[in-house]
Amino acid sequence: MSDASQKEKLRQHFARRVTTQARVVLDTWQKIHINNDSFTAHREELLFASDKLVRYAQRFEMSGHADAGSHILRILRAWPADMPLDDSTERQLQDAIDALARSTLRRTDQSNTEAPHQFRRTPVYIALANVEMANRLIRQLEFFGFRASAFDSAEELAEACALHKPETILMDVSFGGSMNAGIATIEHLQERHDTPIPIIFMSDEDGTIQTRLRASRCGGEEFFYPAVDPGQLIEKIETYTHGNTVEPYRVLVLDDSRAQAKFMETVLKRAGMTAHIITDPMEIIDSLDMFSPEIIVLDMYMPGCTGMEIARVIRQQDRFHSVPIIYLSAEDDVTKQLHAMSLGGDDFLTKPIDPKHLIATLHNRGRRARSLLALMIRDSLTGLYNHTHTLYLLDQEIVRARQKNQSLCFAMIDIDYFKKVNDTFGHPIGDRVLRSLSMFLKQRLRKTDHIGRYGGEEFAIILPDTRPSDARNVLNEIRERFSELLQPAGDREFNVTFSCGVTAWDNDPSQTLCERADRALYTSKEHGRNCVTLANN
Repeated sequence: MSDASQKEKLRQHFARRVTTQARVVLDTWQKIHINNDSFTAHREELLFASDKLVRYAQRFEMSGHADAGSHILRILRAWPADMPLDDSTERQLQDAIDALARSTLRRTDQSNTEAPHQFRRTPVYIALANVEMANRLIRQLEFFGFRASAFDSAEELAEACALHKPETILMDVSFGGSMNAGIATIEHLQERHDTPIPIIFMSDEDGTIQTRLRASRCGGEEFFYPAVDPGQLIEKIETYTHGNTVEPYRVLVLDDSRAQAKFMETVLKRAGMTAHIITDPMEIIDSLDMFSPEIIVLDMYMPGCTGMEIARVIRQQDRFHSVPIIYLSAEDDVTKQLHAMSLGGDDFLTKPIDPKHLIATLHNRGRRARSLLALMIRDSLTGLYNHTHTLYLLDQEIVRARQKNQSLCFAMIDIDYFKKVNDTFGHPIGDRVLRSLSMFLKQRLRKTDHIGRYGGEEFAIILPDTRPSDARNVLNEIRERFSELLQPAGDREFNVTFSCGVTAWDNDPSQTLCERADRALYTSKEHGRNCVTLANN
């Protein structure tokens, strides 16, 4: 290798370190941007990441990154650590972050005049011997909002992991050329992290039980043989990443002792749960309506009533019929405890309460309650809300829009020529198309929006506090991007489009809203499909 080529290889190596650190800064800012309340928690993390970026960029003479990082540092250092993030500072930081994002674009992307795309995910790392497959996966993953990087060697992968822990790693079992070299690399990487990285292993050979056990022991969540197509892999990567953040459990506590109630509130908040505390049993109905708890904790004996009586009142409301109820009491008579649980309770904790026991019980009950609820209200194929629950949510949002005098939009989507997809490629590929659209919608719409599978290849979207023109523009952008996505089918790829109808709520019932959106969807079909039509109310 000539001196010039060695120098160029070294320059590329240093450039990768700087751009990787730049993406750490971008990802940290994204955490803050999604939830401004987290600014204080992530301020030091952003300061540290930006300082490290400036040092790297200055050392390797990458002035664009150094200038952008220095600008971010100046803004952060001028803002008091104990103050919330105000609008002016947020705008300044966003401008600085945008400048950094532009510096991080590949040279071929620098002429792009669009606002830089900010990935909402920490990275997915790909270590495959098949370079073509790796590049194909990266293209697909970027459509779904992931940031993915491929590596040529175990050393490069280890260096990237040291700079930024990935969400997951897709690893060839024999990455590096020798048998099980990929597993050995993962074993070494996992030793460096307090919590394991989820690993998806691929193999060209049917691994022995010894190989599969070794892969599993070092964090292997999946072992694919033979190799699968990008569509299946993306679904698995979505499963093992943190794209769907777990919401805190909402816990309603009724205890007539203010001291005990305050203790419970402190314990629950420390555990990351959202607590609503009341000390008067007569407030229970209003609290249920306002807070809509996932778990209810009741004191057994209170002035004027018992926890068992309150539980019976709660169970008379259908929507709280399956919400776990946990009793708290100094009662140690097992017969009385069992009797109490037969009257609407699910568990019984004896005072004084052990905080660890309480949190473990709430997590177990909450996880099971969510699983059961998901079976009742979600479509098993896509994970979206089913038809019945979508209409229920539409009614709820109409009530909210009326109370708050806000706008509300409703949209219906239908995949174009879906029967042809099934007939040409088979129903498993058709199912994957449905899942890919559901994932696409979930990642591009707000948490406050509701997405449902209306039936077959039809989807319904509820967009609260959204003007009709904004709803049309957002859905049209999603339509354009989805039409560019290549759907894999073995050694073939194809594109899929959808048609959409959007309508705005105008003080009418949900049925009228659905009918209007359906007519707008039909208009889109008449106009050649692959378009969005806004209904004229």
